Amino acid sequence: MRKPPRPSPAVSDADRALFEEAIGPVRRHVAAEPLHEAPRPAPEPRQFELDEARVLDELMTMRIDPAEMEVGEELSYLREGYRPDVLKRLKRGSYSVQDEIDLHQMTADVARAAISGFLAEAHQRGLHCVKLIHGKGLRSRAAGPVIKRLVDRMLRQRDDVVAFASARAEQGGTGAALVLLRLRK
Repeated sequence: MRKPPRPSPAVSDADRALFEEAIGPVRRHVAAEPLHEAPRPAPEPRQFELDEARVLDELMTMRIDPAEMEVGEELSYLREGYRPDVLKRLKRGSYSVQDEIDLHQMTADVARAAISGFLAEAHQRGLHCVKLIHGKGLRSRAAGPVIKRLVDRMLRQRDDVVAFASARAEQGGTGAALVLLRLRK
């Protein structure tokens, strides 16, 4: 239960005189008339407009050929002479990933050497399915996904690669490639 507020004590004439002597003469504050400002104009989304204009410029000067990437930016390849169900099973995730390498933050030259070494070692160890995490190239700007295109080109040229495809969403999606290697004899 709340207590009622105590009444403020009455100020004696001696206290009032002492206060006025310490402060000096006091005058009442008179509120000024409020200024009538003109209504503000609606805000203009200048930064948004600048961003949109930059996107159009980038699209016009883009160095990547969209025809190089497949629909949905998914990687997919099956070496000639292998049955199509091999690629289907790879895309479904039927093969267990036995090792992986992350190529993020690498330059193209460093990634090229890393991929070659990784795949040679995987083949030597008798691994059948590996994953290359190349990223989606979101920070590559107009150059497009540099490492992703490098992975696509390199894997198509290697004799020990049977098939490769973009990983399932839970394995990295279009930012990673599952690679099926030819088994050692």
